Amino acid sequence: MTMAAPESTWMAWRGRRIHIARAGAPDAPVRAILVHGGGGYSGALWPLAGLVVGDPEIDVQVLAPDLPLYGYTEEPAPGTVRYQDWIDLLCDIVTAERARDDRPIILFGASMGGMLAYEVAHRTGQVDAVLATCLLDTADPLVRRAVARHPVLGRISAGALRAISPVLGSVRLPIHWLSDMSAMSNDPGLSRLCAADPRGGGARVPLGFLSSWLNYRHTAPEHYRGAPVTLVAPAADTWTPPELSLRFLHRISGKTTAVLLEGCGHYPIEEPGLTQLEEAGLQVLRDVLEQDARR
Repeated sequence: MTMAAPESTWMAWRGRRIHIARAGAPDAPVRAILVHGGGGYSGALWPLAGLVVGDPEIDVQVLAPDLPLYGYTEEPAPGTVRYQDWIDLLCDIVTAERARDDRPIILFGASMGGMLAYEVAHRTGQVDAVLATCLLDTADPLVRRAVARHPVLGRISAGALRAISPVLGSVRLPIHWLSDMSAMSNDPGLSRLCAADPRGGGARVPLGFLSSWLNYRHTAPEHYRGAPVTLVAPAADTWTPPELSLRFLHRISGKTTAVLLEGCGHYPIEEPGLTQLEEAGLQVLRDVLEQDARR
């Protein structure tokens, strides 16, 4: 379905103005927070918002924050941004939304946003469901090799990056120098568009952020205590193959579901996978609303 143009709202957070795109009725029975990854932002994810909303009979309020370094968020010191900032910001957004009212919250994480959604759900305990296209655990050497643009970058140890971070951590490089943005989509035109977008794949990120991400230790899946996790993995993803995410999903303690999106690349736009994504999102919405009704 087609989503209405979002409204731009702003949140003051640690000296920054965080841009959050919003759409849908403020009193909708459920909220969906879209979480982008590296090279993404609210505008890039917005075409998928309609799939999160799903059936017109299910009214959903959608929020899509731009994490520091990306989108329209105002970042006064980009060289200092670290992965922990993303975790903390998303936790604070979820906490603020929960303090506003008790409507259910669903996190939908795309690409590296999947692990962000997973971590935030565990840390806050205030999320009702997690939907993720990827679960990329950077502790896994196979994941590090997959996300790097060049094989040699994938073989650089997280420890080596940690060692150079105090000296070169504020140095910013184009994200497409570090990751193979040409694999963003199986449509070369869309991949080029994403890589050239100055608010997304064309942005520059500090080496310290890369180091903090590769060295971050997410909650071990065996210790996860968050909401049910549904993996909607693009089956034809040549950048981060679904097997990488399934390895992590199968270790999660708690309820999980896996759906492979047929024919879809990393940015899922192809059929029949796109319809499968919509159906999976609708099922998560129904489950959350049913659970909320029983409370």
